Amino acid sequence: MDLNRAKQIYESKDTIGVNLEGDSVWIEKVDEASGTATVTVGNNPVNTKTVSVDRLQESH
Repeated sequence: MDLNRAKQIYESKDTIGVNLEGDSVWIEKVDEASGTATVTVGNNPVNTKTVSVDRLQESH
């Protein structure tokens, strides 16, 4: 996923599915300067990761 799409999903009022290595994630923050996103994995709010946006995939 590119940085602009990650920002669009983060700012969207719609629920848009995003996956990280097969796991469903929610984008919590997008850092344009570093090209990373902080995501919550699944429904566990304590399981957060900061990853490069190019590792994220939009679910279809």
